[in-house]
Amino acid sequence: MSYRIDMHLKKNKTKGVAVNGIPIRKASELFGIVNIVFFSPEDLNIIKNGPAERRRFIDLELCQLNKLYVHSLVQYNKIVTQRNKLLKELTFRPDYEETLDIWDMQLVSYGREVISYRKEFIDQLNDLIQDVHFNLSGERERLRIFYDPNVEREEFETALKKSRAQDIKQRTTLTGPHRDDISFYVNDVDIRRFGSQGQQRTAALALKLAEIQLVKKITRDYPILLLDDVLSELDSSRQEHLLAEITKIQTVITCTGLDDFINNRFKIDKIFRIANGAIISEE
Repeated sequence: MSYRIDMHLKKNKTKGVAVNGIPIRKASELFGIVNIVFFSPEDLNIIKNGPAERRRFIDLELCQLNKLYVHSLVQYNKIVTQRNKLLKELTFRPDYEETLDIWDMQLVSYGREVISYRKEFIDQLNDLIQDVHFNLSGERERLRIFYDPNVEREEFETALKKSRAQDIKQRTTLTGPHRDDISFYVNDVDIRRFGSQGQQRTAALALKLAEIQLVKKITRDYPILLLDDVLSELDSSRQEHLLAEITKIQTVITCTGLDDFINNRFKIDKIFRIANGAIISEE
């Protein structure tokens, strides 16, 4: 089935999105209609940055591939927000503490679903990333990724009860998948802590390439790839690997110059030159 997606971006105004001419209220309504893999220079630091970046990676991809995950994640995040608000109010209204049981029951229910979906996703990604990274590293290194849940699915309810006193003291929810992380091991070495910048960047590139393969495997179609000035941040070897992998993929690229693409003999279908926010030429 074909779709036409229109997006209107205007300065100081809310963006507008329409599918087949019908406006939609939430961008999340695009999930399942179009699959996109976004790759920016910031993604090359996903290994060495904090866990929030890695959770964001999981959520962005899983939300595209699994609508049930979208529902579970949205509900879970809403409950965390409401529970944290309640924890802050306990300072003035300690009698509200008895209502925590209701929030905790919902938190555990949706949190367990989030944990299950994330674990399955990392397992699927791990099956693909090992060969991708092995080739990227010149067949010298092997990469494995591990899902590091803040709490195991079966232990969530018990752990939440144990942490309640500390939650009240710190006025925030300390236990749950909103504190999850991913580990990256190259030849059994944790590269988040001990890897070189080159190893971290190679692993980040492998992560994105494996993400593309996973989308294709699940949806049976290639995603649209958005490259935001990322080639300038890669050395020639990593550039060649990336460009070789995306020859069959519809790709939208933003860059400050065409040298990288010309040097790599990259086929360009259409070029838009932009200055001061306006298109000045089209080729």
